[in-house]
Parts: sequence; C-alpha cells; structure tokens
Amino acid sequence: MNFYQQVYQMVKKIPKGKVATYSQIAGLISTPRAARVVGFALRLLPPGLPWQRVINSHGMISIENLNCPKSLQANLLKKEGVAITFRDGNYWIDLKKYQWHPKF
Repeated sequence: MNFYQQVYQMVKKIPKGKVATYSQIAGLISTPRAARVVGFALRLLPPGLPWQRVINSHGMISIENLNCPKSLQANLLKKEGVAITFRDGNYWIDLKKYQWHPKF
C-alpha cells in the first residue's frame, strides 16, 4: 500500500464528531515527519472520505484550496457536532475536546 492509500485508510477511521491533525495522521502511519505530505494526499482524496476531519496541529482549519473555502470544512464539521470558533479570520476547533485518540 502506498503512502496516499495509507493516509486514506487512516482518515476513514476518524469517527464522526472527532478530528485528527495532519501530523497525527502522519505519525499513525509511521511517517511522523510527513504532515505536509498528508495535506497533499488529501487534495487528491477519493470521493466519500471524511477529509473535513483533518485539521492543523493548532486546532485550526488551514486548507489552502481556492476551490474549497475554509467555511465549507467548518460547516461540515458543525453538522457532525464539532463546535467551531471563528476568530482572527480563522476557524478553530478545541483539540482537547474533539481530537480523536485511536485505540489500536
């Protein structure tokens, strides 16, 4: 299984109402220094995967895709029950409350 496929398999496991960070996904697939590449993988994500559940390590929505505004990701997460705070022009999620902690 290639790196992108490993990312997609891990993202599928994030439960509704929880989030994971790019670096967390990288670490879970044994590539802890590849957080940025996780972001690249999510840009090419196959349909149906919960991409909206992956955020940056500060708890901020940080997508850099003009075809997908940050507000879309925020709204998708809100529909899943994740509380979003908007401040300083960014959307924030409380990682202490919403971060996924898998038990493998």
